[in-house]
Amino acid sequence: MLADYRVCIDACVLANYSVSDLLLRLAERTRIYTPVLSNMILDEVRRTHVEKLDWGEEMANSWQMAIRKAFPETIVEGFEPLLACITNDEKDRHVVAAALVGKAQLIVTFNLKDFATKHLEQWGIEAQHPQDYLITLFEMKPELVISILHNAATKHHQTAQQRLAKLAVAIPRFAEHVAEQMGWNLKDPS
Repeated sequence: MLADYRVCIDACVLANYSVSDLLLRLAERTRIYTPVLSNMILDEVRRTHVEKLDWGEEMANSWQMAIRKAFPETIVEGFEPLLACITNDEKDRHVVAAALVGKAQLIVTFNLKDFATKHLEQWGIEAQHPQDYLITLFEMKPELVISILHNAATKHHQTAQQRLAKLAVAIPRFAEHVAEQMGWNLKDPS
């Protein structure tokens, strides 16, 4: 069953609204995978939203409430004792620990350098860029990914091609792959 595949999503991915919107929509009702989150990850997202991306408090709180309401069962706790034996970049050890407690086989992150294979292989975990993971999901379930893109686009008063063009800023390989498969033009997405 696809939903049994557990994926820890790093704060840097969750803080990118367009990318996290697509990823979390694929996990929400469709359950193509199950996200693994922690309060530390979500707190880091909130700080990024407010301090670096200039989201207002109300908007940041609304996003947090929506995530916590949609995925309450995926927020893991009690991983702090593992931090001492994890060897990747110190500021990201909590992500690996959350992945371990949440039984995630994969960490999706823009920040691959802080999740080197040599630090993860002993735990049976891999790290992957969000565009590579999204390409995998598209290859597995292209109709589902396109349907989710259409739904997200409608919410933002866009076409699916326009939504994909917006995603191309952060995840260009994914956008180009989907556009090629669908015969879409990202340069003129109208």
